[in-house]
Amino acid sequence: MSTITRRVPLLDLQAQHKRIREEVLGAVTRVIDSQHFILGEEVSSLEREIAAYCECEYAVGCASGSDALILALAAAGVGPGDEVLTAPYTFFATAGAISHVGATPLFVDVDERTFNIDVEQAVDALSKRTVRAIVPIHLFGGCADMDPLLAAAAQYGVTVIEDAAQSIGSEYKGRRAGSLGTIGCFSFFPSKNLGGFGDGGMLTTSHASVAERLMALRAHGSRKKYLHEVVGYNSRLDALQAAVLRVKLGYLDGWSAGRAANADRYRARIAEMQLPIVPAAPAAYQNRHIYNQFVIRSDRRDELQQFLKEREIGSEVYYPLPMHLQPCYAFLGHARGAFPVSERLARESLALPIHSELAADDIDYICDTLRAFFG
Repeated sequence: MSTITRRVPLLDLQAQHKRIREEVLGAVTRVIDSQHFILGEEVSSLEREIAAYCECEYAVGCASGSDALILALAAAGVGPGDEVLTAPYTFFATAGAISHVGATPLFVDVDERTFNIDVEQAVDALSKRTVRAIVPIHLFGGCADMDPLLAAAAQYGVTVIEDAAQSIGSEYKGRRAGSLGTIGCFSFFPSKNLGGFGDGGMLTTSHASVAERLMALRAHGSRKKYLHEVVGYNSRLDALQAAVLRVKLGYLDGWSAGRAANADRYRARIAEMQLPIVPAAPAAYQNRHIYNQFVIRSDRRDELQQFLKEREIGSEVYYPLPMHLQPCYAFLGHARGAFPVSERLARESLALPIHSELAADDIDYICDTLRAFFG
């Protein structure tokens, strides 16, 4: 007979949807009745709302978070022969966007505590190499240490593009993600804190000329119909997605607060049980962490994940193979050991359920299961 007492998925989008179902269906019906599906007022309204939320002057919707990165690099004039500084411990889209515009990723390692780019190494790399842009990643819902990066980038004339795909609403010393660099890039992939009903993305900036270039680039390089100033992309945000996201945006702060409360409970229980794992904990400058993921570390990660799986507790490895060891980047010549912190995190990190619909007794059950694993 099974001894499983409950099942806890990594993410429960159905539970979230039940609470807002009628409101979302009303918004979707509004768009269907209008028969305006590409850009239009629904997208423009979301852009204004996201710009205000991120404390920026402008926001430009696009088809995905991956496209947001590509558009940002293109708007910054990054292309063949250029290097773009970033971290190897991330989702593929960050490095992939750099390659898609013809540039080359220049990796530096990450900080062991925050999982974000190692600032000292990044500043050192900026001082020694010709780099056109830097893409710091606000990983797992917490901002990178931006002030030293911004100062060094200004000194060397490097554009700062924030990969904030996992961090909408997170704050660095009281300033919102997406407002810190020249351009911020966001994803509305369904699993994000603010997720759509499919792909979607957004770029933020406080520079009018940058916003105008982004708007042209997302629409085949055109601001006036059939007049193409540059060779652009087809990367427009659908009105249906915008309508869904406008509803969800009204709930986002509550959801993020719920995730933060869940993270606090995890840390308290882990400390109380004296479990031999390292739980996620924000740095002092990450004064608002939104916990897109709650990541623990253990040198027995794979055994632990299997133990959780057998007890119907969802988990995920973010990310099992750093970018410098991906087959497509073998040409860069990085061997194992090149970025030891990224490689160690890839071996040890495990994300636990953290979504705002998670009940307190779910967290207690997960922590009890962790204790059972460690004996």
